[in-house]
Amino acid sequence: MANDDLFKKIISHSKEYGYVFPSSEIYDGLGAVYDYGPYGSELKRNIEQYWWKSMVQMHENIVGIDAAIFMHPNTWKASGHVDAFNDPLIDNKQSKKRYRADVLIENHVEKIRAKITKEVQKAKKRFGDDFDEEQFLSTNPRVIANQEKIGTIEGRFKKALEEEDLDELKQVIVDCEIADPESGSKEWTDVRQFNLMFSTQLGSVADKSSTVYLRPETAQGIFVNFLNVLNTSRQKVPFGIAQVGKAFRNEIVARQFIFRTREFTQMEMQFFVRPGTEMEWYEHWKSMRMKWHRSLGFTESELRFHEHLKPAHYANAAVDIEFEFPFGVKEIEGIHSRTDFDLTQHQELSGKKLQYYDPELEKSYVPYVVETSIGLDRTFLAVLCNSYKEEVVDEAKNTSRVVLKLPAVLAPVKVAVLPLVKKDGLPEKALEIFNDLKADVTCQYDEKDAIGRRYRRQDAIGTPFAITIDHQTLEDDMVTIRNRDTMEQERIKATEVKEIALGKLDWKRMMSV
Repeated sequence: MANDDLFKKIISHSKEYGYVFPSSEIYDGLGAVYDYGPYGSELKRNIEQYWWKSMVQMHENIVGIDAAIFMHPNTWKASGHVDAFNDPLIDNKQSKKRYRADVLIENHVEKIRAKITKEVQKAKKRFGDDFDEEQFLSTNPRVIANQEKIGTIEGRFKKALEEEDLDELKQVIVDCEIADPESGSKEWTDVRQFNLMFSTQLGSVADKSSTVYLRPETAQGIFVNFLNVLNTSRQKVPFGIAQVGKAFRNEIVARQFIFRTREFTQMEMQFFVRPGTEMEWYEHWKSMRMKWHRSLGFTESELRFHEHLKPAHYANAAVDIEFEFPFGVKEIEGIHSRTDFDLTQHQELSGKKLQYYDPELEKSYVPYVVETSIGLDRTFLAVLCNSYKEEVVDEAKNTSRVVLKLPAVLAPVKVAVLPLVKKDGLPEKALEIFNDLKADVTCQYDEKDAIGRRYRRQDAIGTPFAITIDHQTLEDDMVTIRNRDTMEQERIKATEVKEIALGKLDWKRMMSV
C-alpha cells in the first residue's frame, strides 16, 4: 500500500471510530484544529498518564506542576520569544501557497537521503549475506554523489540559519530547484520572518488592557516557578520539574492531520543540574527517552536521533527523536541542553535571584538545564500509525479485518464483555462480570449483532481482550477470553477474569520491555 493511501486510511479510520474529529465540523471546520473523540480522548489520556508515571512517579527527584497558560508578557521578553520566535516564511507566486523555507529544504534533503536508502536496499537484495553496507556507502558512485550533495546543501543551510541570511535561504531553494509540493511551480517570493505567537488583550477596558500571549511552549511556566518548587519540594540539584499542558503556535504550514496544529499539548521536563555536568545528563536523557519510545512498541528502524544543524538560541546541544510516519520521518521529541539561559534571563529581567545554594560546593549558582519536550499529539499519531493494520483473516473465505494493535496499557477500551446472545440469562451474567471489572479497567459491554461482527468492531477500536459469555458459562462458570492480536481464544474461570486482565494490563510490564 502506498504511504499516502495508508495515511488517508488512518485519518478516515480515526474519524469513523471516534478517535479524532475536525473541530467545529458542522461549520466546515477550523484549519489545523482537531477534537479528540470518545476513544481518542482515552488514548490521549493514557499516553499522558504513562509519560507522567514514567517521568514523575518513577523518579524521586522529579516533581510536577501545572502552570497557567497566560503569563506576564515579560516572561516572553526574557525567553527571547518576542524577538526571536520566528519561522522563515516563503510563498509560491503561482499557487499562492505558504511554506516554511527551512522545511522545504529539509524535505528536499530527505528525498536525497531516501535515494541512498533505496540504493542500499537494492544492493542488499542483489548481494544477500555477502553485502557490506559500510563499504557500499563509501564506494558506490551514486551514493557518494548524493552524500556530497547533502553535505553541500546542509552546509549552506546551516550557515544561512546561523547568520539569519534570508536571501541565502531563498537561494538554496532556487539552486536546489525545489518546487511547490502541490503545483510544481518554482516561482518563489523572498523569505521573510514570521512570529508564531498568538496575542490577545487582558482586561475589560480597552485603554487599560495589556497585550498577553497564549504560551508557545510550557517550559517557561517551569522556569518562573523554579524558586517556588525548590522552596516547597525540598529537592536538591540534580532534580527535575515536569508539566503537561496546552501550547499555541500560529504555524505557517499546519498540515499532516494532527502532526502540526495550532493548538497542541506538550509533555515537558526541565532537569536542573550543576554547571559542567550538563552534557553527561544530556546523554543520559537521550538514552532514557529513546528507551521510553521503544516501550510504546516502536521498532529500532522506526526511530532515530537527528542532531540539530543549528540549535535554538538557548541551547548548546540539541537532538530530536524522530519517528517514521507514513508521510516521512518527523520529530516527536526534542532533547536540549538549555545551559543557564532561561533562569539567567528571568533573573535579570525580574530582579529576583534564581539560584541554588550547593552545600557540597558551598556556593550558589544558576543551574544548567537539560530539557525533554515531547508532543503528546504527535506521539498519539505515531502510536496510531504504528498500530493500524489490515490483515487477511481467512484466505479461503476472502475475509479480512482492520485492527489497531495498540499497546494494551494504552488502549481506550481494555476489555470488551460480550454475551453470545441477548437472551437465556447470558446478558445478566455478562453484566455481572462487566460491573465487577469496570472500577479497575475501562470496559465496554456490547450485545448487539453477531459475535463475529462485535469482534471486528473491538479490533477496529483496539480493544486487546474480549470476554465472551455463552450457554456453557451458566453451567461451569467458564468464559472465553480472546486475544486481539492473535485472535486466539482460551477458556478461563469467570472468577479469574479480573486477575488475568489486571496482570496483562500492568503498565510496569510495558515500561520494563
